[in-house]
Amino acid sequence: MKKKGLLIVVSGPSGTGKGTVCTKLLQETPELAYSISATTRAPREGEKDGVNYYFLTKEAFEKKIAAGGFLEHANVYGNYYGTPLDKVEESLAGGQDILLEIDIQGAMNVMAKCPQGIFIFLLPPSLKELEHRIRGRGSETPESLERRMNAAKDEIEIGKKYQYVVVNDTVDHAVEQIKDIWMAEHCRVAKNQELFEVLEHEERK
Repeated sequence: MKKKGLLIVVSGPSGTGKGTVCTKLLQETPELAYSISATTRAPREGEKDGVNYYFLTKEAFEKKIAAGGFLEHANVYGNYYGTPLDKVEESLAGGQDILLEIDIQGAMNVMAKCPQGIFIFLLPPSLKELEHRIRGRGSETPESLERRMNAAKDEIEIGKKYQYVVVNDTVDHAVEQIKDIWMAEHCRVAKNQELFEVLEHEERK
């Protein structure tokens, strides 16, 4: 019997480096697949349906919302974005491990629908370093920086609901820690009952 895949959910406050960490993780672990989101925005040049996004009409997206067809969804500047539940379930049932990089609010929704997922909270080494990283983007006013930092403090409190925490002091170190968590989850007794059954069958021969 094929083992069901694992859903790995990585999130954390803005500025912790989620995107960079997840990109490197996917580069180093080709057996881990990235969860493709659905959106109602128009495809950009070079984007392909089913590769970059699942491109849906607003009507189709809203029908899918009403049917409970998303793990999570949000309206961003007039366009919907969401994680299709059927695609994730299909991949997991086929034994494929899935990586979902998502904001904290979305992760809470996923946690409610897929409690069997592996939820990893990415932390900065310190609030001072987080502020330094956000400042480094060069896109924040003093007021927006203060709002982001206040939001980060609230989000860090929510991080206590996750199963694992990884400090992104360096990208390489964070990636290695996530790999270790991933491997440990695959070694859980609950995921490997067939190994015991093989030995028990051998004993009965």
